[in-house]
Amino acid sequence: MEKRIFNFNPGPAAQPLSVLKKIQKDFLNYNNTGMSIIEISHRSDEFMEILEYTKARIKRLYNLSDKWNIIFVPGGASLQFAMLAMNLLPENTQGEYINTGTWSTKAIQEAQIQKKNIKVTASSEDRSFSYIPENFTTDDKSAFLHITTNNTVRGTQWHKIPDLNIPIAADMCSDILSRPLDIEKFGIIYAGIQKNIGPSGTALVLIHDDMLKLIPDDLPTMLSYKTYINKDSMHNTPSTFAIYCCGLVLKWIEEDMGGLKGIEDLNKRKAGYIYDEIDSSGGFYKGTAEIKDRSLMNATFRLPDEDLEKKFVQEASKIGLGGLKGHRSAGGIRASLYNAVPETGVKALAEFMKKFRKDNS
Repeated sequence: MEKRIFNFNPGPAAQPLSVLKKIQKDFLNYNNTGMSIIEISHRSDEFMEILEYTKARIKRLYNLSDKWNIIFVPGGASLQFAMLAMNLLPENTQGEYINTGTWSTKAIQEAQIQKKNIKVTASSEDRSFSYIPENFTTDDKSAFLHITTNNTVRGTQWHKIPDLNIPIAADMCSDILSRPLDIEKFGIIYAGIQKNIGPSGTALVLIHDDMLKLIPDDLPTMLSYKTYINKDSMHNTPSTFAIYCCGLVLKWIEEDMGGLKGIEDLNKRKAGYIYDEIDSSGGFYKGTAEIKDRSLMNATFRLPDEDLEKKFVQEASKIGLGGLKGHRSAGGIRASLYNAVPETGVKALAEFMKKFRKDNS
């Protein structure tokens, strides 16, 4: 096998090596069908089995009751910004949003484009989105409070999901299935699967039955959650390959990694290596997120100047540490530490950071 780098890309992102090998092994002949996984019919018994066991694993991992609907929707999370407002904010209904950066901002904008009645309940824009707002209040009559649970650009994360009298609508693109959750706090969860649980091209949506009463009946067919629920994600041809890969990653989480508690423990250890190096660097590395709100998924930091940041990325790449350039809107360095990024790779990055600091101080 050709040499692989340690992949810190923000998405599409690292996938478990054992899963990639399984995909490779089965790619030309899935389950002795004589066809590739990308060739079998989405109506076939083989694919229906894939869909059902993938949904069953999600249900077990999050301990979902039968009141939760599990659907796969094309378009990624960016489409969900619009679909959520379209489906869950009918006339005379208010939605609340908390703005913690790029993706929250986009979700708010998509609701505003549709002229929906929304309220920005809190924002961390006053300090460059470096923290998660606290001590906000919500209106008990609102349909939901929308949050982005992990913010890839600025490196912040909701470590405590608030207790509210209204359901939470959550964009979990970058921390889906990375830790246990009190799922009953939520009304809807959505995530593009390309960071933690599969390849790009589709979104996982979990929606509680209580939210369905909000959905108007006159939405375009492919933009209504009811279509995907009523047709089990198969009103048209779904992204069969993405769902197949997702099922394999979920199997890896459940059977190889100790479930969500096991993967959370691993993610805490990995993030600790990077943040310990930042905190012990004497200011050479400066984190962009406030310490209490630091993300376990995306460690973001700056160096003394942009030239050093470019040098950091170039030298890291030469030794097989890839994908470390910060988001184009924020600059700096970003190490994405998603579920499948191996602990050995994060240790190697921390050692590189230590050496780079000594060589360039």
